[in-house]
Amino acid sequence: MPQKIYIRLASHRVNTSVAVNQRYPKIFTPGEVITSQNEFMRGHGTYEENGALKSSVAGVREQVNNLISVRPLKSRYNGEVGDVVVGRITEVQQKRWKVDTNSRLDSLLLLSSVNLPGGELRRRSVEDEHMMRQYLQEGDLISAEVQSVYSDGSLSLHTRSLRYGKVVPKQDRETISRIRNCILALTQSKMMLYDTSILYAYEESLKYSVAELLIPEAMVDVALLTQQRLCMLEIA
Repeated sequence: MPQKIYIRLASHRVNTSVAVNQRYPKIFTPGEVITSQNEFMRGHGTYEENGALKSSVAGVREQVNNLISVRPLKSRYNGEVGDVVVGRITEVQQKRWKVDTNSRLDSLLLLSSVNLPGGELRRRSVEDEHMMRQYLQEGDLISAEVQSVYSDGSLSLHTRSLRYGKVVPKQDRETISRIRNCILALTQSKMMLYDTSILYAYEESLKYSVAELLIPEAMVDVALLTQQRLCMLEIA
C-alpha cells in the first residue's frame, strides 16, 4: 500500500532544533554513586552501601531538602487513595471485575463499589451478579477512583459517583472528534456554523480519517465541498 507524503513550504515547517546551551538532568544507573556525603537521607530509588548513597534504578535525581530520591525513567503506576484513573476491564469474576490500570498488578472493582442502573441504592443481589456483564464487560474503558490499596499493592476502585463509570465507546469518541475537526475546518474558512453546514461537512469528511482532517489541504477540501453543497441547496 503506497504511503502518503505531505509536502509543506519551508516557512510552514516546525522548528525542531534544540538550544545548544540547554541543560539536561543527569541520568543515574543502578549502582551508581549519587553522593558520599552523610548529611543526606535515603529516598525512593536509592540505597546505602559503604557509606555512599547509590541509585537502585535508572532515573533522574530529585532532592527535597536533605531527602534524595531517584525517579525512574519508566515505571508502572503506583496508585494512591483518591487518585482518579482510567482503566480497561480485562476479566469478569465473581462479584468483581479485574481492571488494567497500568499497575504492577490488576486493579479490582467490586460489584458493591459500582452504581446500579438508575442510581438505585440497595444491597447487591444474585440477579445483579448474573447481570455483571450487562454493566461492564471485557474491553470496556472506565474511569474510577482509587478507594484503597491492598497489602500486595493492588488497587481497589469504585465508581460510586456520577463522575465515574463507563467511558464513551471508541466509535462514539471518533464521531465526536470528526465533528470537532469539521467545525474547525469550517471556521478556518470563515463559514457559518449551523446544523446543515456541519452535517454536510461531516458527510464530505468521511473520505478522510479523523487525523487527516487536521491537514490544511483536507480542511480546505471539506470546506469547499460543503460550500458547493450549500450553494446548490440555495439554487434549488
